[in-house]
Amino acid sequence: MSELIDRFLNGERRALARVITRVEAESEEGRELVRALYSRTEAAHTVGITGSAGSGKSTLTGGLAKELRARGKTVGIIAVDPSSPFTKGAILGDRIRMQDLALDPGVYVRSMAGRGALGGLAPAINDVVAVVAAFGFDYVLIETVGAGQDEVEIAGTALTTVLVNNPGTGDDIQAMKAGILEIADVLVVNKADLPGADTLASQLRALLSLSPAGERRPPILKTIAAKDEGMVELADAVDEHRQFLRESGGERKRRETNARHQLLATAQAILLEKIRQRTEGGNLESLVARIADRELDPHTAAEELIATLNLG
Repeated sequence: MSELIDRFLNGERRALARVITRVEAESEEGRELVRALYSRTEAAHTVGITGSAGSGKSTLTGGLAKELRARGKTVGIIAVDPSSPFTKGAILGDRIRMQDLALDPGVYVRSMAGRGALGGLAPAINDVVAVVAAFGFDYVLIETVGAGQDEVEIAGTALTTVLVNNPGTGDDIQAMKAGILEIADVLVVNKADLPGADTLASQLRALLSLSPAGERRPPILKTIAAKDEGMVELADAVDEHRQFLRESGGERKRRETNARHQLLATAQAILLEKIRQRTEGGNLESLVARIADRELDPHTAAEELIATLNLG
């Protein structure tokens, strides 16, 4: 493993790919690699790009990456694709959609299967983001599956969140849902050449006007990602938010908020796995049967299950 880390630290792309593969497998070796590399993750600026399915997130991500490259920045892209509910496999089509970036030595694209996780993110996403950041990229772009209201999950991973909306697809209603608008640091109306783009932008401005006085209001940008229109303004908005975080002291606060979210999510996953390992069959199946027979409610059953376990 030390040889792999040395190759990784020397900037070898194949070593980066192998580290990510081990981390994705959620193996003990993968966890050791994250431990060894985590202290090197702070320099990269992480940008989450989310929105409903079909909003053009992949095209927008590719366009933003090209604009950042034009500014001399290196970019790592983590694209989470939807996966089969049966096999957990995925087409990983983002690599196809971003193939024009594949030959750029300053860009690295990694697709991940969502594996049915809520929030549009794969289970190992935070560790993979840490690995890509540790490799030394200036920016790490994280494109989510697009999971409706569960998109808020990305706010616990990225320092800057870009929320992509489309005119005429119900996104005006989607934007009004609790938790969605609040996560956005930059609002994008993509496919702005379609009818209704101006109306959607006006609705978003009206919604933002309801936020408390003194709070930062995210900019609303109109883009046509398929034609690379608006990418300069989008890159500017990302950099402006990064500068805002630094000058306001918000970067440290956001890192702590994200760290708290990741810590609790990881602890929850570890505890759930321990519960599964220690209760396969036996008591677990007995409680399941009692819930199904309406002899016991799920909350009481869960408390009983936890009380029987020694999770120390």
